[in-house]
Amino acid sequence: MPCSDYNYVAKAYSETISCFRKDFVRMEKKYQIRLKATSEVQDFVSAAEKCDFDIDVFYNRVIIDAKSILGVLSLDLNNVLTVQFGGQNTEFENVLKKYVVA
Repeated sequence: MPCSDYNYVAKAYSETISCFRKDFVRMEKKYQIRLKATSEVQDFVSAAEKCDFDIDVFYNRVIIDAKSILGVLSLDLNNVLTVQFGGQNTEFENVLKKYVVA
């Protein structure tokens, strides 16, 4: 778990995990997405590049920086990918929601 020293509170909204300490709050969000075409990858990476926090895309044991178009294209786009990030950017989340799988 990412916050081994803190109390965990799981929320239903897109598997959000909150790690609380009296002076520190960090939200980690996870989404399951599917990118079917190169144009969708370009749209996703372009939105990720505008964020000032780290965004990871992973499938199985492979973790890729979401701001790397070559990295994202190297993943098998036939599979559902997991996106995880700890910041907040409304524009990025709006782009991300276009690719969320149910």
